[in-house]
Amino acid sequence: MSEKQLSLSQREAFTPSRWDKFLWWLSTAEKELLQNCVVDRNRYRIIGSTVFATWSFATLAWTYFWSTISENWMVSIVLGLFMGFIILTIDRALIKGINKFNKNKVAPLLLRSVLAITLGTFMAQPAVLYMFNSEVKLQASLDNEKRKRAKQLELDSLYTPRKAELNANRTNLQTQLTTKNNEVIAARLAFTQEIDGTGGSGKVGIHNIALAKKAEYEKLQQEYNQLESRISPLIKANDSSLAIIQAEVNKENAVFSGLLNNGFLTRIEALNNLVSKNTALQSRYYLIIVILMLVELMPVLAKTLLPAGTYDEKVRLREEMEKEVAQSSQLNEKELNQLYNQLAKENDEAFLRHFFEQTKSQRRDKMQKKLAEWTAEESKTFDNFWEKVKEEMLTKQES
Repeated sequence: MSEKQLSLSQREAFTPSRWDKFLWWLSTAEKELLQNCVVDRNRYRIIGSTVFATWSFATLAWTYFWSTISENWMVSIVLGLFMGFIILTIDRALIKGINKFNKNKVAPLLLRSVLAITLGTFMAQPAVLYMFNSEVKLQASLDNEKRKRAKQLELDSLYTPRKAELNANRTNLQTQLTTKNNEVIAARLAFTQEIDGTGGSGKVGIHNIALAKKAEYEKLQQEYNQLESRISPLIKANDSSLAIIQAEVNKENAVFSGLLNNGFLTRIEALNNLVSKNTALQSRYYLIIVILMLVELMPVLAKTLLPAGTYDEKVRLREEMEKEVAQSSQLNEKELNQLYNQLAKENDEAFLRHFFEQTKSQRRDKMQKKLAEWTAEESKTFDNFWEKVKEEMLTKQES
C-alpha cells in the first residue's frame, strides 16, 4: 500500500493539543512563536506543569486555611480558588520576567526567590497542620486548658482581696454567734445539772441556786437571740456578696471559654509548642517545610535552570522587529502629518491670494460709494466715517 508523500513543510507542521496550549499559557509562552520550536515545546510543557502543580497546591492549602476560619465549605472553596488564582498570577509574572537576555539577573532572581520563599513558608503552614491534624488538636486542647487555668488565676488575683475581706468579716460574725451560743449551752448545762443533782450544789429540784442559774441561762439565751437577729442579716448579705463575686467569676470564665477555639492561629501556636517539645517531630517538620517551599519555588527554579532555546531568540527578534516596525510606523505617520500640513498651508495661501485678488475691485467700488455718501452728509465727521469704513470693509486678524 503506497503512503501519501508530504512536503517538508507539511511534515514539520505541528498542531498543539488543548492541554499543550494550556500548559504553554501557564508558562507565559507565546503559542505562535513556540509552535515551531521543537525542543522548546517540551521545556515549556515542563514549566507549565510546575506552575500547574504550584497553583493546585496553593488552592488546596488556602482552601484548608479558610476552612479553619469558616464553617461554610462553599465559602472556603471559593476563597481558596480566589487566593490560588492570585498565586498563579504572581508565579506567571515571576517566570515571565526571567530570560537569558536580562542584563541584571542576580537582583531579579533574588527578589523572586524572597517572594517565593515568603509565599511558600506561609502556604506550608496549612499543609503541615493538615498532616499533623490529630496531634495539633490534642496540643491545642492542652493549650486551651492552660489558658483557662491562667484566666482563673487572673480572676482569683483580681477578686481575692475582696473575697478575703468578706470571708474574714463572715468568720468574725460567725465567731461572735458561736461564742455566745457556747455561753448559752454552758448555762443550760449548768442549770440542767443543778436540777437533776449531777452538778453544782448536788441538790435535786428547783431551789435558789437553780433559779439563779435558770435566770442566767434565760438571760444569755435572750442575748443570743438578739445577737442572732442582728448578725444573721449581716451574714446573709456577706454570703450574697460572695455569691455575686463567684457568679461574676463563673460568667467571665464562661465567656472566656466561649472565645477559645481551634482556629488557624491557635493551631499554629499548638504546632509550635508541639515542635518545641517533640524532638522526633522537629526534623520532619522542618524537612516538610523545605519540601513545601520548593513546591512554590518550582516554577522559578524550572525557568531559571532549564537552558534557553530558539524560542527565546525568536521572542527577542520578534520584539526587536515590532519595535522597529512601531518606530517606522510612527516616523511615517509623522511625515504624512507634516506633508498634509504643508500642502494644506500651500493650498490655503493660494486660496486666500485668489480671494483677495477677486474682491479687490469690489472693495474699491464700495469704498468710493461710502466716500460719496460721507461727502454728501456734511454733519458726519471724518472720525465717524473712518470708524464705519473700518467696521464694514477692513479684515479682522485671525487669533
